[in-house]
Amino acid sequence: MNIQRHFLLLFLLVGVPAFAQEKVAQEQFTQIQLAESKSNTLTLESAIAKAIASDPWLKGSHSREEALTNESISASTLPDPKVSLMAANFPTDSFDINQEPMTQLTVGVSQMFPRGDSLALTSRQKQELAAQEPLLRQDRQDKVTVTVTQLWLDAYRAQESIRLIEQDRSLFEHLVDATKASYSSALGRARQQDIIRAQLELTRLDDRLTVLRQQLESAQQSLSEWIGGQASLPLTQTLSSKLGEEPSLDMGQTHNDRWLYEQINRHPLLLAFDRRIEAMQTRVELAKQKYKPEWGITAQYGYRDDDPMGRDRADLFSVGVTFDLPIFTGNRQDKDVGAATSRVEEVRTDKLLMARKLMAQLDTILVQIQRLNERRALYDQQLLPQMAEQAEASLTAYNNDDGDFAEAVRARIAELNAKIDFLTINVDRLKAIAELNYLLPQSSPLQQTATD
Repeated sequence: MNIQRHFLLLFLLVGVPAFAQEKVAQEQFTQIQLAESKSNTLTLESAIAKAIASDPWLKGSHSREEALTNESISASTLPDPKVSLMAANFPTDSFDINQEPMTQLTVGVSQMFPRGDSLALTSRQKQELAAQEPLLRQDRQDKVTVTVTQLWLDAYRAQESIRLIEQDRSLFEHLVDATKASYSSALGRARQQDIIRAQLELTRLDDRLTVLRQQLESAQQSLSEWIGGQASLPLTQTLSSKLGEEPSLDMGQTHNDRWLYEQINRHPLLLAFDRRIEAMQTRVELAKQKYKPEWGITAQYGYRDDDPMGRDRADLFSVGVTFDLPIFTGNRQDKDVGAATSRVEEVRTDKLLMARKLMAQLDTILVQIQRLNERRALYDQQLLPQMAEQAEASLTAYNNDDGDFAEAVRARIAELNAKIDFLTINVDRLKAIAELNYLLPQSSPLQQTATD
């Protein structure tokens, strides 16, 4: 298995870490960090693992899920009973407890019972809202993976472009020295303008190196937002400037819109919308409970002292039921149910819009990968070999006094540009694959073909 195929397999496996738990990501990052401490380089896998392990959003999602779970338990519990203590009907002239028969010391207990199935429905709504958090975390991990992958590949492209230019820069330095030597010799046919041209190309290469170093530093700074100081480490040369054969995606089913829509519907972000819709539907049922009365039970015991003659007075016990009458429903209950129903439709519309957005992104990515495959094959099989032959032939002709120096330099620059373009094509393809991993579930047949 060549280096590039090995990278692609590893990339596709690591490119969707959202389907693993954060604990696994933490363990993987620890192992990768130990390995990197020896090589002192930054790999794509470790950058992704570090970003996921240290993402504060994921920790916040765990806290939200725990809060909603606790709230669901609390919401299913009856409200606390109320206890009342009262000294009733004391005579104001003497405040004697046995002077009047109505005077008593009372203790009462009351308990309210919410409307209909309000408790169970409120608890269920909290559980449904909590159920979307694991899906949102899965989507977040996928998004972090795509973002970190693209930033890492941007830095990698700049780093490898610098390496390619530095390799060719030594050749141009040699050309400058050889041209100066030929110009100084009476036997050479080199001209002063050839020396100036060679030095000019060296200056242009230095300028390109400055721009690329700026791009590398910019990508590293952006990457440091996710992984901290490790972003400044040199990137591992997992990818070569001359990439080997890479299996292309099977586009057989990509023209089937129904099949693609089925795959998109399995996206964790849309599944989270389903949990939210369920919670909103429960909210409609909860609003309908307001048509039912809220009940309350009150029990009260009253103690009376003996009368002034010493005769015993009976203690008193009272019990009662209270409930409201939701009969004026036009401006309250009806409106609450209507508002809850509209909320359900609002979330459904949001889901539809998100599905359309993901479908459009998927179509774009599939077309992009197809065109990048075509360009990659063209560069690998035709353009790069032809550029190399042209550069070699031009340089040989010039060395044999049968060619123009400017043509030899142009051919060498064209070959260098082609190598950098080929690197860019491969990097863009891997970035597109990262986006494809985000858009399609891990078990999608379309993704499986990329790892065959």
